Amino acid sequence: LNPVIGMRVNIDADTIVSPGTQAAARRGAGLVVAAVDDLLSRRGWVGGPFTGTNKRPRRAFVMVRPPGHHAEADGPQGFCFFNNVMVGVAHAQAVHGVRRVAILDFDVHHGNGDADIAWAQQNRLYASTHEVPLYPGTGETAGRDRNVLSVPLSANAGSAEFRRAWRSRLLPAVRMFNPEVVFLSSGFDAHKDDPLSSVTLTDDDFAWITAEVASLGFGRIPIISVLEGGYNVKQLEQSVRTHVLALINS
Repeated sequence: LNPVIGMRVNIDADTIVSPGTQAAARRGAGLVVAAVDDLLSRRGWVGGPFTGTNKRPRRAFVMVRPPGHHAEADGPQGFCFFNNVMVGVAHAQAVHGVRRVAILDFDVHHGNGDADIAWAQQNRLYASTHEVPLYPGTGETAGRDRNVLSVPLSANAGSAEFRRAWRSRLLPAVRMFNPEVVFLSSGFDAHKDDPLSSVTLTDDDFAWITAEVASLGFGRIPIISVLEGGYNVKQLEQSVRTHVLALINS
């Protein structure tokens, strides 16, 4: 990740290394680790559920680029170099003694990297909605593969299909899993104005899913939200603002 100054190297058609890539990728993953430490250490984490009796932070939003949810255990792909969310998950479990972590992904693309690293780890649950067919071509079948849950969305899917998937299938499974910490792979490229998808969500849908997740465990479960996709920069600004306000106010 450290090409000669002035050079660009293609790992694949979508994943380009430039002179600033190493620093940006390392800082992004490091910021997620810092958010984990801030939420869990300051709240006196001892490997059990929080009491919710103090006013320490319970939620964090980590605004990173490059994104991470396509990076698998064996390497980068799809704009992603390090899997920022899964670095944070590993840190939470290894350093802070967290036993059960849920990773929830509402990016329009399937988080093949999140799923790859979480798969068959029974102390992790990965749940995703994503457009099909669409890059990276995984998660095309609805259902559960051990601890990985997928609900594909059709092209031009809107609010009703998205909310139904989470309300009736994914969030009930998350509640049964009873996570101690939740990570969000928060991609906003399912917005109707994003150029890389056909799904037609609005900021109201992002506010809704954020509030639904924030209500888990009566609002006492720590949530670390990490930016993934979103490629209409003007709209991304508004979607992120909506998401952060929902994290604060829910």
